[in-house]
Amino acid sequence: MTAAVAQSLSSLLQRTTIEDHEAVLKSCNAVLAKSKSDTRAQHVKAVALLKLDRYEDCLRVFEDAGDALKQSAGLEYAYALYKCGKPEDAITIVSQLGAGRGAQHLEAQAAYRAERFHRTAEIYEDLREEHVSMSNEENDLRINSWAADAQLQWKGQSDSVHHTKATRDDLEAFETAFNAACLSLAKGEFGQAEILLTRAKELCRTSEDLTAEDKEAELVPILVQQLYVLNKQGKQAEAQALLEEISISNISDLSTKKITQNNVILTQQTSPNPYVLYKALNASPTPVDNDKLFEFQNNILVGNTHTADLLVRKYDGIIRSTSKALSQSPCPSVSPSVNLLAVYNAAAHAQGQTGALALKAICPLLERRPKDLGLALTAVQLYASTGNTTAAIHTLEAFLRGLEESISEDDKDARFNPGLLSVLVSLYKREGRTAHIRSELAKAAAHWRDRSEPCISLLQAAGTSLLHSSDRADLEMAGTLFRSLHQRQADDLFATAGYVASQAVINYASIENQVDQLPSVSDLVADVDVDALEQTGILPSPGSVAAAAAVIAGARGKRPAAPGDEKSAKRVRKSRLPKEYDPAKTPDPERWLPLRDRSTYRPKGRKGKQRAADRMQGGVVSEKVEEVATTVKSSGGGGGGGQKKKKKGKR
Repeated sequence: MTAAVAQSLSSLLQRTTIEDHEAVLKSCNAVLAKSKSDTRAQHVKAVALLKLDRYEDCLRVFEDAGDALKQSAGLEYAYALYKCGKPEDAITIVSQLGAGRGAQHLEAQAAYRAERFHRTAEIYEDLREEHVSMSNEENDLRINSWAADAQLQWKGQSDSVHHTKATRDDLEAFETAFNAACLSLAKGEFGQAEILLTRAKELCRTSEDLTAEDKEAELVPILVQQLYVLNKQGKQAEAQALLEEISISNISDLSTKKITQNNVILTQQTSPNPYVLYKALNASPTPVDNDKLFEFQNNILVGNTHTADLLVRKYDGIIRSTSKALSQSPCPSVSPSVNLLAVYNAAAHAQGQTGALALKAICPLLERRPKDLGLALTAVQLYASTGNTTAAIHTLEAFLRGLEESISEDDKDARFNPGLLSVLVSLYKREGRTAHIRSELAKAAAHWRDRSEPCISLLQAAGTSLLHSSDRADLEMAGTLFRSLHQRQADDLFATAGYVASQAVINYASIENQVDQLPSVSDLVADVDVDALEQTGILPSPGSVAAAAAVIAGARGKRPAAPGDEKSAKRVRKSRLPKEYDPAKTPDPERWLPLRDRSTYRPKGRKGKQRAADRMQGGVVSEKVEEVATTVKSSGGGGGGGQKKKKKGKR
């Protein structure tokens, strides 16, 4: 009888259209009280809990129900995992569900939370290309794709960013305007970001689809982002005025609250007492689970906290905490968060010292931790800041040599990391070591070119550098690099042009077809206004020195000097002229010679005439002069020690 009642309740629950989720949950509990293994009732209960935002309770239902419910309600199970701060587990479940727009949307959200922004952008691009949109889905796709591009830019993966400029449709919704502002902010375009944030704020406040409470909640991230932009631009007065619109107490998200408190504290901070700043920053809440900060946000906030620690001289505490975290991280690591800890660890050991004094404390650490990338870069930066570029190069080369000798593939990848390589190339440029730059780029290109996801910009830089070499092997290497780039993307004119340039002096017949694919010179300069360029200071090619002088004089607001123009002669200040200077008289051409070497020199007295005669070539040599010369030669080479000096005294 009990089973029949449970079955009837379950069938009744299937046919019901209850919109009150609390009522649905109550009905499900009644069914499950009669039959705990009723999969349908468990499924409906899980959905009701998701609708009520009770994600932990929903996940507990799935764990108690077992594999049967997880398989039949895989999408709901993955969503509960995602909302409970387990995006990696959610991605694993969604990947087993197969195709479906709902599953794709969930995977994109979970990948975004797991900071797999490249995968997120790919999914949204595939959804947009399918042209099968549900209600309001097009708007959601536009908003989310902008957010993914902003995160890619912040992550340093600008090659994967699709959006370049906000369109009119993007500026019709405050969400897309806000995400477009975030992308501009990630690019460092603060002026454009400020304009877009102002637009987003206006659209949010005038929206008819939002309640007053929703508007207040949506305005918080816009205002906080605007506060950050104003501070970065140095507009302190406007930033102080904006603080009146921000209410921290009404913010529910811990991540948003922590960011807001940091920005507000740093905007309001006027006290020179570092202990006040330290106390205020450490009073901020710590986000957890699905509300945690992204890596680039957390790095900034960790940096703020450790900076406050340094200001209050908590050196031992920083050393203990950072050393513990570094010991649990792989070494070497290219993660910004790990290397940031290494930098603050080095700063704590230096105890506020800079330059040579800081290096005295840091170099022994580098000997004990030879694979610590953050520590090595800190030492390199200190050497470079003191002007010792050679020592900076030596330190970085020694660090890279240790990684190159390792048998670990991770160490080899860190050795040829594009960012690390750019530091070395910059140091080489300071000292004009062109051959070293070419060699390093060639080795890096050889390491990365066969990888599934190589660094395209690095391969382009390596190929371009090798083109400047006269060595046939370097040109062949450049051709190989540009050919592989062309195979990856056939419409890449940069790769085609590089391949043509590399093969033109080796085997021109092999690139005749590719030459026709390149745009002609006339097409490249078709929109160039030559007259305007000349007027703005570009020298005409056949002009020689006279034309160049005319352009330079015109740029300075002066007319060019004509031949024989006396007025164009350089004026000499009177203070630099002799007292008896007469412009009508011709200056003595021998005025630069010493007085005794001039032709007009006439010595006075018997001794002066005798010295003049002695210097005269072909004159009579006196015996006294010859005797003096002989005496000097005979005494040369000694210090006069053989002759006794007369003692001073009365005669």
